[in-house]
Parts: sequence; structure tokens; C-alpha cells
Amino acid sequence: MGIINVLTKPLQMIRACRREQFLKTQREKLKNKNISVIASNCNGAMILHDLKLPFNSPFVNLWIKPHDYVKMCRSLKHYMESELVFIEQDEYDYPVALLDDIHIYFQHYQTEEEAGEKWQERVKRIDYDHLYFLFTDRDGCTEEDLTAFDRLPYEHKAVFVNRPHENIKSAVYISGFENEACVGFCMYYRNLFSYRKYYDDFDYVGWLNNQ
Repeated sequence: MGIINVLTKPLQMIRACRREQFLKTQREKLKNKNISVIASNCNGAMILHDLKLPFNSPFVNLWIKPHDYVKMCRSLKHYMESELVFIEQDEYDYPVALLDDIHIYFQHYQTEEEAGEKWQERVKRIDYDHLYFLFTDRDGCTEEDLTAFDRLPYEHKAVFVNRPHENIKSAVYISGFENEACVGFCMYYRNLFSYRKYYDDFDYVGWLNNQ
């Protein structure tokens, strides 16, 4: 165990250095920086953080169930203009709120006050002329949810899936989860030695550059 601990820290340092070199190249390739990412979970915020872009939407450190996410995207302005109301619940140890009739799960916030403040601050930054929608097949996502997302009338859509979906044009196949029911945590490194994370399978710079 001691040897493993000694080896792990240098490996982590090497990996961090290689990742920073990779991200520097990614940032240099990025041309379109005026964007608002509407994400169903933390993948969007992690990619923005990697690219050192501002959070121009409130979809940071939270998640939304697939059916609710697609429903919200259909009428985005309506929901963004709706009041965020926190609710009492015992299922989760973090704040949960209703936005009209959909639930928002503020998993990485300690208090309702913090979550509400960040939500209000960031919702004002949304640029409706530069929207990018990022979805995943997690949290009970069904084939119907994927199809409904794919049919949304937006140009820039992508959904992470654990296997190829030829009928879903917006599908982005993330390898490594084929034996699971859905994609795993895409913001994790592929392994101890890799500087790449699962979501790096997605050419998100090309996507944001409208290529």
C-alpha cells in the first residue's frame, strides 16, 4: 500500500501536466466563446471550466431528470422566467426546487440560499441567440426521451450515450460503458494513467465552433 501511495502522487502530477497541455490546445482552437450551455448535469459546467469560459447559464452544479429536462428545453424562456421555489423533501441531502412543474436538483450546493442566489445570477446571463444543449442518457433516460431531445428545434444539441444510436442524430457515443445501462460519470479520468476524461471523446470544441 505504501508503494502505491508513493507512486500515485507523481502519476497524478504527470497526468495533471499532460491534461493542462491538452486543454491549452483546446482553448487555442476555440473561436466561439459567446455561448450559453443548457446542460442536464455537471458535464456542461466541467467542459466550460476546462475551457475557462464563464457560466452563462444557471445549469451548474445541478442535475435534472431526463423527461423534465427535455420538457424544459421545449419552453426554455418560459421556465427561465418562472419562479424557483425550494421544496421540503427527505430523499436528498441537498436543496431541491420546483421551476414551475419541473424539479431541479442542486446536488453541489450546501444551502437553498446559495443555490437560489447562483441561479438568479446566472439565469440573467443566458444568451438565447447562442444556445448549446448538452444531455446524457443517465438517470432513467428512455429511448423516448432521446428521440424527443433529438427533435427539439435547436441547431446545437448533443447527448452522451453508452452505445451507438443510428437513429439519434445528436447522439455522441462515449465508449467504456457498453456493459452498463447508461453512460457513467463522464467527467472522470478514463484510468489512473490517462490525462483524458470520458467526455473528451466528444469534440466539444468543434461543436462550440459550429463545425
